[in-house]
Amino acid sequence: MEHSDENIKFWMACETYKKIASQRSRISKAKKLYKIYIQPQSPREINIDSSTRENICRNIQEPTQTCFEEAQRIVYMHMERDSYPRFLKSEMYQKLLKTMQSSSNS
Repeated sequence: MEHSDENIKFWMACETYKKIASQRSRISKAKKLYKIYIQPQSPREINIDSSTRENICRNIQEPTQTCFEEAQRIVYMHMERDSYPRFLKSEMYQKLLKTMQSSSNS
């Protein structure tokens, strides 16, 4: 609802990426993640600092399993400090909570 779904999608994509064993598959997936989430003006650009973005850009030709780790940490911090607390206060979540509480009391 707040247009920050790119954060959770990036975080989950990184978790999948870290499990890739094949170097060829890792390169392909790393370039895809870069184009979707890291590259400036990309469709789902995440909010990370320029030095983290530059490090990823430098390492993208020979990506390691951990090359997105810093960006993933930053995105997690954004979700923890911003998105999740707002979600807990949202009208949608509050309605769901009331529904769950009333059905458990029945």
